[in-house]
Amino acid sequence: MRAKGISYDTGFVRNGGFSRERFDPDEVRRELEIIRDDLHCTAVRVIGGDPERLELAATHAADLGLEVWFSPYPLELTAEETLSLFADCAERAERIRRRGAEVVFVTGAELSLMNKGFLPGDTQEDRLALLTQRDRLAERVGELSARVDDFLAGAVALVRERFGGRITYAAIPLERIDWTPFDLVGVDLYRSAEFAGRFAESVRTLVSLGKPVAITEFGTAAYRGAGDRGGRVLEVLEFDQETGAPVRLTGEYVRDEAGQATYVRELLEIYDAAGVDSAFVFVFALDNFPHRPDGDPRDDLDLASPGIVKVLEDGRGDTYPDMPWEPKAAFTALAEYYRG
Repeated sequence: MRAKGISYDTGFVRNGGFSRERFDPDEVRRELEIIRDDLHCTAVRVIGGDPERLELAATHAADLGLEVWFSPYPLELTAEETLSLFADCAERAERIRRRGAEVVFVTGAELSLMNKGFLPGDTQEDRLALLTQRDRLAERVGELSARVDDFLAGAVALVRERFGGRITYAAIPLERIDWTPFDLVGVDLYRSAEFAGRFAESVRTLVSLGKPVAITEFGTAAYRGAGDRGGRVLEVLEFDQETGAPVRLTGEYVRDEAGQATYVRELLEIYDAAGVDSAFVFVFALDNFPHRPDGDPRDDLDLASPGIVKVLEDGRGDTYPDMPWEPKAAFTALAEYYRG
Protein backbone atom coordinates (compact mmCIF):
# COMPACT_ATOMS: atom_id res chain seq x y z
CA MET A 1 0.00 0.00 0.00
CA ARG A 2 1.12 3.52 -0.72
CA ALA A 3 -0.40 5.13 2.38
CA LYS A 4 -0.28 3.24 5.68
CA GLY A 5 -2.82 4.95 7.87
CA ILE A 6 -4.86 5.15 11.02
CA SER A 7 -7.83 7.29 12.06
CA TYR A 8 -7.26 9.86 14.79
CA ASP A 9 -10.34 11.00 16.69
CA THR A 10 -10.56 14.68 17.65
CA GLY A 11 -14.05 14.26 19.06
CA PHE A 12 -17.44 13.53 17.52
CA VAL A 13 -20.02 16.27 18.07
CA ARG A 14 -23.62 15.35 18.76
CA ASN A 15 -26.25 17.73 20.11
CA GLY A 16 -23.49 20.14 21.05
CA GLY A 17 -21.52 17.65 23.16
CA PHE A 18 -18.05 16.22 22.46
CA SER A 19 -17.25 12.53 22.64
CA ARG A 20 -13.66 13.53 23.48
CA GLU A 21 -13.60 15.94 26.40
CA ARG A 22 -9.83 15.92 26.90
CA PHE A 23 -8.14 17.66 23.96
CA ASP A 24 -4.74 19.04 24.89
CA PRO A 25 -2.67 20.33 21.93
CA ASP A 26 0.61 19.02 23.36
CA GLU A 27 -0.93 15.60 23.97
CA VAL A 28 -2.35 15.58 20.44
CA ARG A 29 1.07 16.31 18.94
CA ARG A 30 2.71 13.64 21.09
CA GLU A 31 0.17 11.04 20.00
CA LEU A 32 0.73 11.93 16.36
CA GLU A 33 4.50 11.56 16.90
CA ILE A 34 3.85 8.06 18.25
CA ILE A 35 1.64 7.31 15.25
CA ARG A 36 4.47 8.32 12.92
CA ASP A 37 7.49 6.98 14.79
CA ASP A 38 6.23 3.89 16.64
CA LEU A 39 3.29 2.75 14.51
CA HIS A 40 5.21 3.62 11.31
CA CYS A 41 2.16 5.25 9.75
CA THR A 42 2.67 7.44 6.72
CA ALA A 43 -0.86 8.88 6.74
CA VAL A 44 -3.48 9.85 9.30
CA ARG A 45 -7.19 10.39 8.83
CA VAL A 46 -8.13 13.19 11.22
CA ILE A 47 -11.82 12.78 12.08
CA GLY A 48 -14.31 14.74 14.16
CA GLY A 49 -17.03 17.35 14.19
CA ASP A 50 -15.22 20.52 15.27
CA PRO A 51 -13.34 22.42 12.54
CA GLU A 52 -10.86 24.05 14.94
CA ARG A 53 -9.87 20.73 16.49
CA LEU A 54 -9.56 19.15 13.06
CA GLU A 55 -7.29 21.94 11.86
CA LEU A 56 -5.10 21.79 14.96
CA ALA A 57 -4.55 18.04 14.71
CA ALA A 58 -4.12 18.17 10.93
CA THR A 59 -1.54 20.93 11.24
CA HIS A 60 0.47 18.92 13.77
CA ALA A 61 0.26 15.86 11.51
CA ALA A 62 1.42 17.86 8.50
CA ASP A 63 4.31 19.36 10.47
CA LEU A 64 5.38 15.81 11.32
CA GLY A 65 5.45 14.89 7.63
CA LEU A 66 2.34 12.72 7.66
CA GLU A 67 -0.09 12.68 4.76
CA VAL A 68 -3.27 14.27 6.12
CA TRP A 69 -6.78 13.07 5.34
CA PHE A 70 -8.93 15.95 6.59
CA SER A 71 -12.20 14.29 7.50
CA PRO A 72 -15.11 16.25 8.99
CA TYR A 73 -17.60 13.75 10.40
CA PRO A 74 -21.12 15.21 10.67
CA LEU A 75 -23.58 13.57 13.06
CA GLU A 76 -27.33 14.23 13.05
CA LEU A 77 -26.94 17.33 10.89
CA THR A 78 -29.24 18.61 8.16
CA ALA A 79 -27.95 18.93 4.60
CA GLU A 80 -27.50 22.68 5.05
CA GLU A 81 -25.57 22.23 8.30
CA THR A 82 -23.37 19.57 6.72
CA LEU A 83 -22.49 21.76 3.75
CA SER A 84 -21.61 24.62 6.09
CA LEU A 85 -19.26 22.30 7.99
CA PHE A 86 -17.64 21.13 4.74
CA ALA A 87 -17.10 24.68 3.50
CA ASP A 88 -15.39 25.71 6.73
CA CYS A 89 -13.22 22.59 6.81
CA ALA A 90 -12.27 22.81 3.13
CA GLU A 91 -10.83 26.29 3.70
CA ARG A 92 -8.86 25.05 6.69
CA ALA A 93 -7.57 22.02 4.77
CA GLU A 94 -6.47 24.25 1.91
CA ARG A 95 -4.44 26.43 4.29
CA ILE A 96 -2.52 23.35 5.39
CA ARG A 97 -2.09 22.10 1.83
CA ARG A 98 -0.66 25.45 0.68
CA ARG A 99 2.07 25.10 3.29
CA GLY A 100 3.35 22.13 1.31
CA ALA A 101 1.58 19.20 2.99
CA GLU A 102 -0.09 16.35 1.14
CA VAL A 103 -3.78 16.70 2.07
CA VAL A 104 -6.81 14.67 0.99
CA PHE A 105 -10.27 16.01 1.84
CA VAL A 106 -12.86 13.42 2.90
CA THR A 107 -16.31 14.79 2.09
CA GLY A 108 -18.14 13.19 4.97
CA ALA A 109 -18.62 9.61 6.07
CA GLU A 110 -21.54 7.18 6.07
CA LEU A 111 -23.91 10.11 5.55
CA SER A 112 -27.01 7.99 5.08
CA LEU A 113 -26.67 6.36 8.50
CA MET A 114 -25.18 9.21 10.49
CA ASN A 115 -27.35 12.12 9.32
CA LYS A 116 -30.92 13.06 8.60
CA GLY A 117 -32.74 12.96 5.29
CA PHE A 118 -31.36 9.89 3.52
CA LEU A 119 -32.97 6.97 5.38
CA PRO A 120 -36.12 6.86 7.53
CA GLY A 121 -35.53 7.53 11.20
CA ASP A 122 -35.10 10.54 13.43
CA THR A 123 -31.95 9.25 15.10
CA GLN A 124 -28.82 7.33 14.20
CA GLU A 125 -30.10 4.41 16.28
CA ASP A 126 -33.34 4.30 14.26
CA ARG A 127 -31.42 4.22 11.00
CA LEU A 128 -28.92 1.62 12.19
CA ALA A 129 -31.84 -0.63 13.13
CA LEU A 130 -32.74 -0.76 9.44
CA LEU A 131 -29.53 -2.69 8.77
CA THR A 132 -31.11 -5.74 10.41
CA GLN A 133 -34.18 -5.48 8.16
CA ARG A 134 -32.58 -6.58 4.92
CA ASP A 135 -35.74 -6.93 2.82
CA ARG A 136 -36.91 -3.44 3.74
CA LEU A 137 -33.45 -2.06 3.22
CA ALA A 138 -32.98 -3.70 -0.20
CA GLU A 139 -36.06 -1.89 -1.44
CA ARG A 140 -34.49 1.45 -0.60
CA VAL A 141 -30.94 1.02 -1.94
CA GLY A 142 -31.64 2.70 -5.28
CA GLU A 143 -33.49 5.64 -3.78
CA LEU A 144 -30.90 5.97 -1.00
CA SER A 145 -27.97 5.95 -3.41
CA ALA A 146 -29.59 8.58 -5.61
CA ARG A 147 -30.10 10.88 -2.62
CA VAL A 148 -26.54 10.46 -1.44
CA ASP A 149 -25.15 11.01 -4.96
CA ASP A 150 -27.22 14.15 -5.42
CA PHE A 151 -26.01 15.56 -2.13
CA LEU A 152 -22.38 14.64 -2.77
CA ALA A 153 -22.39 16.24 -6.22
CA GLY A 154 -23.19 19.58 -4.62
CA ALA A 155 -20.81 18.96 -1.72
CA VAL A 156 -17.87 18.18 -4.02
CA ALA A 157 -18.51 21.32 -6.08
CA LEU A 158 -18.56 23.40 -2.91
CA VAL A 159 -15.35 21.82 -1.59
CA ARG A 160 -13.48 22.20 -4.90
CA GLU A 161 -14.19 25.93 -4.84
CA ARG A 162 -12.18 26.09 -1.62
CA PHE A 163 -9.73 23.17 -1.75
CA GLY A 164 -7.18 22.32 -4.43
CA GLY A 165 -6.17 18.81 -3.40
CA ARG A 166 -7.64 15.38 -3.93
CA ILE A 167 -11.13 14.57 -2.67
CA THR A 168 -12.90 11.37 -1.63
CA TYR A 169 -15.84 10.19 0.48
CA ALA A 170 -16.04 7.47 3.16
CA ALA A 171 -18.93 5.31 1.96
CA ILE A 172 -20.60 2.23 3.33
CA PRO A 173 -21.18 -0.61 0.84
CA LEU A 174 -24.93 0.02 1.05
CA GLU A 175 -24.40 3.38 -0.67
CA ARG A 176 -23.85 2.78 -4.39
CA ILE A 177 -21.74 5.85 -4.98
CA ASP A 178 -21.06 7.45 -8.36
CA TRP A 179 -17.31 7.99 -8.00
CA THR A 180 -17.00 10.20 -11.09
CA PRO A 181 -16.65 13.50 -9.14
CA PHE A 182 -14.01 12.05 -6.81
CA ASP A 183 -10.27 11.48 -7.15
CA LEU A 184 -10.26 8.34 -5.01
CA VAL A 185 -12.76 5.63 -4.13
CA GLY A 186 -13.26 5.56 -0.35
CA VAL A 187 -15.08 2.79 1.49
CA ASP A 188 -15.50 1.84 5.15
CA LEU A 189 -15.11 -1.92 4.78
CA TYR A 190 -15.38 -4.52 7.54
CA ARG A 191 -15.23 -8.29 7.24
CA SER A 192 -17.99 -10.18 9.04
CA ALA A 193 -18.33 -13.94 9.45
CA GLU A 194 -21.18 -14.23 6.94
CA PHE A 195 -19.24 -12.22 4.36
CA ALA A 196 -15.76 -13.68 4.95
CA GLY A 197 -15.78 -16.00 1.94
CA ARG A 198 -16.47 -13.15 -0.49
CA PHE A 199 -14.51 -10.43 1.25
CA ALA A 200 -11.25 -10.55 -0.74
CA GLU A 201 -13.20 -10.65 -4.00
CA SER A 202 -15.17 -7.55 -3.00
CA VAL A 203 -11.93 -5.67 -2.40
CA ARG A 204 -10.58 -6.69 -5.80
CA THR A 205 -13.83 -5.48 -7.37
CA LEU A 206 -13.33 -2.04 -5.83
CA VAL A 207 -9.78 -1.88 -7.17
CA SER A 208 -11.01 -2.83 -10.63
CA LEU A 209 -13.04 0.41 -10.80
CA GLY A 210 -9.89 2.11 -12.01
CA LYS A 211 -9.38 4.82 -9.40
CA PRO A 212 -7.10 4.53 -6.37
CA VAL A 213 -8.99 2.82 -3.55
CA ALA A 214 -8.82 3.91 0.08
CA ILE A 215 -10.22 1.73 2.84
CA THR A 216 -11.23 4.67 4.96
CA GLU A 217 -12.26 2.61 7.97
CA PHE A 218 -11.74 -0.95 9.24
CA GLY A 219 -10.97 -2.65 12.52
CA THR A 220 -12.67 -4.43 15.39
CA ALA A 221 -13.00 -4.48 19.16
CA ALA A 222 -11.12 -6.47 21.80
CA TYR A 223 -13.82 -8.90 22.96
CA ARG A 224 -14.09 -12.51 21.83
CA GLY A 225 -16.11 -12.83 18.62
CA ALA A 226 -16.00 -9.13 17.77
CA GLY A 227 -14.40 -9.77 14.38
CA ASP A 228 -17.31 -11.99 13.35
CA ARG A 229 -19.66 -9.02 13.73
CA GLY A 230 -17.88 -6.90 11.11
CA GLY A 231 -18.98 -3.29 11.43
CA ARG A 232 -21.53 -4.15 14.13
CA VAL A 233 -19.06 -4.44 17.03
CA LEU A 234 -20.83 -1.72 19.01
CA GLU A 235 -24.06 -3.71 19.25
CA VAL A 236 -22.88 -5.01 22.63
CA LEU A 237 -23.27 -1.53 24.13
CA GLU A 238 -26.07 0.51 25.65
CA PHE A 239 -25.95 4.18 24.62
CA ASP A 240 -27.29 7.38 26.10
CA GLN A 241 -30.19 8.36 23.85
CA GLU A 242 -29.48 12.08 24.10
CA THR A 243 -25.68 12.23 23.81
CA GLY A 244 -24.97 8.97 21.98
CA ALA A 245 -22.26 8.19 24.57
CA PRO A 246 -21.66 4.55 25.55
CA VAL A 247 -23.05 3.73 29.00
CA ARG A 248 -22.32 0.05 29.65
CA LEU A 249 -21.98 -3.33 27.98
CA THR A 250 -25.13 -5.38 27.55
CA GLY A 251 -23.49 -8.41 29.22
CA GLU A 252 -20.18 -9.91 30.22
CA TYR A 253 -17.67 -10.42 27.42
CA VAL A 254 -14.24 -12.05 27.36
CA ARG A 255 -11.27 -9.83 26.51
CA ASP A 256 -9.51 -10.98 23.34
CA GLU A 257 -6.82 -8.51 22.32
CA ALA A 258 -5.09 -11.18 20.26
CA GLY A 259 -8.26 -11.60 18.21
CA GLN A 260 -8.42 -7.87 17.55
CA ALA A 261 -4.77 -7.87 16.46
CA THR A 262 -5.27 -10.86 14.15
CA TYR A 263 -8.30 -9.26 12.50
CA VAL A 264 -6.41 -6.04 11.74
CA ARG A 265 -3.40 -7.90 10.35
CA GLU A 266 -5.48 -10.23 8.18
CA LEU A 267 -7.42 -7.39 6.61
CA LEU A 268 -4.25 -5.44 5.91
CA GLU A 269 -2.88 -8.49 4.11
CA ILE A 270 -6.04 -8.70 1.99
CA TYR A 271 -5.91 -5.00 1.13
CA ASP A 272 -2.23 -5.20 0.23
CA ALA A 273 -2.75 -8.22 -2.00
CA ALA A 274 -5.66 -6.57 -3.82
CA GLY A 275 -3.69 -3.42 -4.66
CA VAL A 276 -5.46 -0.98 -2.34
CA ASP A 277 -3.84 2.47 -2.34
CA SER A 278 -4.50 3.50 1.27
CA ALA A 279 -5.93 1.96 4.44
CA PHE A 280 -6.91 3.52 7.75
CA VAL A 281 -7.35 1.41 10.85
CA PHE A 282 -10.24 2.60 12.99
CA VAL A 283 -9.10 3.95 15.40
CA PHE A 284 -6.11 5.07 17.51
CA ALA A 285 -8.20 5.83 20.63
CA LEU A 286 -11.78 6.58 21.67
CA ASP A 287 -11.70 8.76 24.74
CA ASN A 288 -15.20 7.92 25.95
CA PHE A 289 -14.55 4.16 25.97
CA PRO A 290 -12.35 3.93 29.10
CA HIS A 291 -10.68 0.77 30.37
CA ARG A 292 -12.16 -0.22 33.75
CA PRO A 293 -10.58 -3.52 34.80
CA ASP A 294 -12.04 -3.42 38.31
CA GLY A 295 -15.68 -3.60 39.30
CA ASP A 296 -18.62 -4.65 37.14
CA PRO A 297 -17.29 -6.17 33.87
CA ARG A 298 -20.10 -4.40 32.01
CA ASP A 299 -18.47 -1.06 32.87
CA ASP A 300 -15.22 -1.88 31.04
CA LEU A 301 -16.15 0.02 27.89
CA ASP A 302 -12.72 -0.58 26.33
CA LEU A 303 -13.79 -4.13 25.53
CA ALA A 304 -16.12 -2.71 22.88
CA SER A 305 -13.72 -0.04 21.65
CA PRO A 306 -12.01 -0.51 18.28
CA GLY A 307 -9.21 1.69 19.61
CA ILE A 308 -5.77 0.09 19.50
CA VAL A 309 -4.94 1.62 22.88
CA LYS A 310 -6.75 1.29 26.22
CA VAL A 311 -7.82 4.72 27.49
CA LEU A 312 -7.24 5.13 31.24
CA GLU A 313 -9.63 7.17 33.38
CA ASP A 314 -6.95 8.04 35.92
CA GLY A 315 -3.18 8.10 35.78
CA ARG A 316 -0.75 7.31 33.02
CA GLY A 317 0.34 4.21 31.17
CA ASP A 318 3.43 2.07 31.68
CA THR A 319 4.64 1.85 28.08
CA TYR A 320 4.28 5.59 27.57
CA PRO A 321 4.41 7.21 31.04
CA ASP A 322 3.43 10.59 29.56
CA MET A 323 0.23 9.27 27.99
CA PRO A 324 -3.19 8.44 29.54
CA TRP A 325 -3.46 5.10 27.77
CA GLU A 326 -1.77 1.74 27.30
CA PRO A 327 -1.24 -0.07 23.96
CA LYS A 328 -3.26 -3.17 23.13
CA ALA A 329 -1.94 -6.13 21.18
CA ALA A 330 -3.33 -4.55 17.99
CA PHE A 331 -0.94 -1.61 18.48
CA THR A 332 2.05 -3.95 18.29
CA ALA A 333 0.58 -5.92 15.36
CA LEU A 334 -0.04 -2.75 13.40
CA ALA A 335 3.44 -1.40 14.10
CA GLU A 336 5.04 -4.63 12.94
CA TYR A 337 2.98 -4.75 9.75
CA TYR A 338 3.57 -1.14 8.80
CA ARG A 339 7.28 -1.40 9.57
CA GLY A 340 7.29 -4.23 7.03
